[in-house]
Amino acid sequence: MKEYKVEGHVSSYLPEGKEWKLVWSDEFDGPELDTSKWEFRMNFWGKPFEAYTDKGLVFDGNSCLEMHRTERDGYYVGPTLQTGSLSYDMPLDEEEREKSVSGTDWKIGKLHPAKFLHRYGYYEIRCKFMKYPETMWAAFWTQSPSIGASYDPEWCGVESDIMECFNKGRITTGNIMGGYGPQRREDGRVWYDLKDTEDDFHTFAMDWSPEGYVFYCDGEVVSTASEHVSHIPQFILLTSEVQGWRKGKGGPPAVGEKFEDDAFIVDYVRVFDQV
Repeated sequence: MKEYKVEGHVSSYLPEGKEWKLVWSDEFDGPELDTSKWEFRMNFWGKPFEAYTDKGLVFDGNSCLEMHRTERDGYYVGPTLQTGSLSYDMPLDEEEREKSVSGTDWKIGKLHPAKFLHRYGYYEIRCKFMKYPETMWAAFWTQSPSIGASYDPEWCGVESDIMECFNKGRITTGNIMGGYGPQRREDGRVWYDLKDTEDDFHTFAMDWSPEGYVFYCDGEVVSTASEHVSHIPQFILLTSEVQGWRKGKGGPPAVGEKFEDDAFIVDYVRVFDQV
């Protein structure tokens, strides 16, 4: 890996043999969320999702974003950020409901204009995990606005999980294609243990090219995928979702249960293109 210096910030380390240029980034230097780059994800499967919130972000003044769980209506919730939106997450308004096809499962609302959609490149995060990921999982990933919309993942896109952490010290990486129903399948899915670092920060990255995907953790290759490569632009997500809200997870933790204040801490997110 070769060093790519970013003035006033920790350097990136990018794959050798290619020339790179920085095309998008957030160093989280400001006192609040840069809404020209991010929006909160508030909807899931066509309606507002109770697990999501637009609260819980803390900017520490040292170029880091902290994503904390917060309380709402007696339960814990967490913030999720995205640079675009998934087509079938968006709720239908009254006029759209009247025009929708009766009896179908897939009714698509109006998409928000994307803050950032991009095809190919090197996507990187430097982050520090919460102490108790068993109660709130963290993830860094990209998603197609139209995943599952056709039989060909190459032209409707995939989900690329650059990093997901559900349990302390344990990471999963890989692609999801075919949508989230019976045709869902995976490529390059791996689980691995984190190695200790001096400051508990780790870097995760994806090199996405027309030929496939190479996934990295702390500069080392952990997985590759090439069965189906998305050739359409996708958006970025930063997830800090409280576990238990989804079906079969035992229900969300109620306020009053003992949880220490905890946070998913992000130093930066960067996207590079090959020159």
